[in-house]
Amino acid sequence: MALELRRLRYFVMLAEELSFTRAAARLHIAQSALTQQIQLLEKEIGAELIVRRPGGCVLTGVGSLVEAEGRDLMARVDAADTRIRAAVQGQSGRIRLAYTRSARGGTVDALVAGYRARFPHVEVIAETGWTALNVSGLLKRRLDLAFVRPPIEEAGIVCRLMAPEELMLALPDGHPLLTRFPRKVPRQHLVDEPVVMWPRENGPGMYDRTVQQVWPDGGFHHARYEPDDEQLLRAVAGGGVIAVVPAGRARALPMPGVRLRHFTGPTPTVDLALAYRPEHLPAPALALLALMDEIDAVPASQVREA
Repeated sequence: MALELRRLRYFVMLAEELSFTRAAARLHIAQSALTQQIQLLEKEIGAELIVRRPGGCVLTGVGSLVEAEGRDLMARVDAADTRIRAAVQGQSGRIRLAYTRSARGGTVDALVAGYRARFPHVEVIAETGWTALNVSGLLKRRLDLAFVRPPIEEAGIVCRLMAPEELMLALPDGHPLLTRFPRKVPRQHLVDEPVVMWPRENGPGMYDRTVQQVWPDGGFHHARYEPDDEQLLRAVAGGGVIAVVPAGRARALPMPGVRLRHFTGPTPTVDLALAYRPEHLPAPALALLALMDEIDAVPASQVREA
């Protein structure tokens, strides 16, 4: 026996009202249509479910059982429907997301916090890596979304740009440029200064863009490698090297012995983007991209494909 769910739902409503008139009104159908559907349900089950009486209706023994089972089944069907619709709309499920080491805090954390608040039933599985590692995770489908520092060269990766971020100069206490330039440092005075940087392969696009903007006429002297901005700033604090770091990270990682300076114009900047592969993007990931547009973190026109 295969019960028709719509008829079962009608019967549960009728059992609640014990009146064909009131049940039909709540179901927004004609009373005759409700009567016909209940008769068909009784035929499917092979037993009488309800008895009409002058003062209303009463359930038979089988009818009481069908009501109890039907009510439980309808509750489970409704819950399943809600879960399915939520998943389709990006309100449940999971997202595999990677931060980039150079952009924690600020806009990125605010965006993800807003997403978690709006979609509390989405599981956000997050990790942190440099741009090259995050792009690799996207290409291998280990990640759905990843914050990166463009430009990137890998085909098939779409970058949704966020606001550009200023680059700042980190100098050790006592460096001569601090007293000579108390606010902004001209680029030409950095020629041949020993610089601590992370390995270029971690983020080739950001590395090259940094060098091109800060040392446009050459004279870049890469003297030391460190893996991330925190270690860059620790190296600067130790003396002997300078560093160029995104303003957000520089300010979020105050380091004793390190002084920050702006550059004279034009202000050097680096981009930040949320990257993804557009094919087979899960609904929760699409919801995060939609939230970016909603809060105007990213103009919709600024979408670039590598």
